[in-house]
Amino acid sequence: MNTSSAERRLAYLVSEYPATSHTFILREVIGLRAKGFRIVTASINPDLRPAESVTGEERAERETTYVLKRHGLSGALKALSWTLWRHPRGLARGLKNAIKRAAVNPRLAHKHFFHLIEALMVGRWMNRQQTDHLHVHFATAGASIASLTRQVFPITLSMMVHGPDEFAHVDREYFSEKVAAADFVFCISHFARSQTQYHSSPAHWDKIDVVRLGIDPSVFKPSERSADNGFSILCVGRLTPAKGQHLLLDALARLRARHLSVRLHLVGNGPDRDSLQARCRELGLEDQVEFHGALNHDQVRTMYARADAFVLPSFAEGIPVVLMEAMATGLPCISTRITGIPELIKDGETGFTTAASDVDELVERLEQLINDPALREQLGRAGRQQVCESYNLARNVDILAERFQTRLAGLP
Repeated sequence: MNTSSAERRLAYLVSEYPATSHTFILREVIGLRAKGFRIVTASINPDLRPAESVTGEERAERETTYVLKRHGLSGALKALSWTLWRHPRGLARGLKNAIKRAAVNPRLAHKHFFHLIEALMVGRWMNRQQTDHLHVHFATAGASIASLTRQVFPITLSMMVHGPDEFAHVDREYFSEKVAAADFVFCISHFARSQTQYHSSPAHWDKIDVVRLGIDPSVFKPSERSADNGFSILCVGRLTPAKGQHLLLDALARLRARHLSVRLHLVGNGPDRDSLQARCRELGLEDQVEFHGALNHDQVRTMYARADAFVLPSFAEGIPVVLMEAMATGLPCISTRITGIPELIKDGETGFTTAASDVDELVERLEQLINDPALREQLGRAGRQQVCESYNLARNVDILAERFQTRLAGLP
């Protein structure tokens, strides 16, 4: 496929779009459209958030996004009959691959056949949209569907790898096959690229590029903060074991024992909410911890403006966009020395990183920030500069657009 500037048509496939945790994909799509790309979007699952919690931009995307699961059995049967008529050999290839995967793990056989049906639905939708390149974020279920779509239909495929979830079950999820099926692969960090290379053949390494995510520093910018209500810590992220929020509660209890006044604001929902609330009661922290639930893009910006520090004590991450946002607002940030985070936060220069699971070090860093306003200002200023230089949305969308053009122009 030789793609000229007038023919830059892409189809994006996402597990759920738009979504609170995937705002960066929305920003990317809008940015590429501003560069002249025609992008259509498909979502495997519907966005079930109530209308009042959705921003105007998200509402506009919901109205134009093709949602596979909303078309159900009728959509599946139409896609199957259309593929039998238009691409019978491709269907045979896809069926053969699904059977092969099912044979390896019969317990998960149904999953592969569902993915094949969804791939047929994606292929038929792309044909109606007159789009022949498919781009998928995350090398998980969406990439499984996308790689089958690539096998059945005469399309090209690219993939954005984030980590670390994509690397957790590489054999069961056929990660190396997904890399092989893709015409090119973007990774959000050098860490993600290293793991993609580790789990794929060197024959495919030349099609792997690092393309960073980014945020808009003109939207996420410093604001005047009030010290009237004591020191306020913000943590934004799903309430899951991977985010390590339980460590924050232990750290808060230790700070209280040192007679330091601290409040913690947890933004997000997830399976750990009940256990986190139970731990708050156990430690007597109910009056110091506030659970805000999931908030939209605009509401989270307000939370940044009210905080004195941002902490994300994760056990597993890619490079969290919320860290970029918090740094851009001038908040001093603390996270962990894992995966791609040290590419964003230079310890002691643009923020603090601690050893994952080390509550002692987390408490030490928090106490430094509480007692030293000048240090908070210094780290906040340096963190914002780091984001503006290396994680600027406009600049990184420019890079992404150029990589898309170069890679697409090089395809047959």
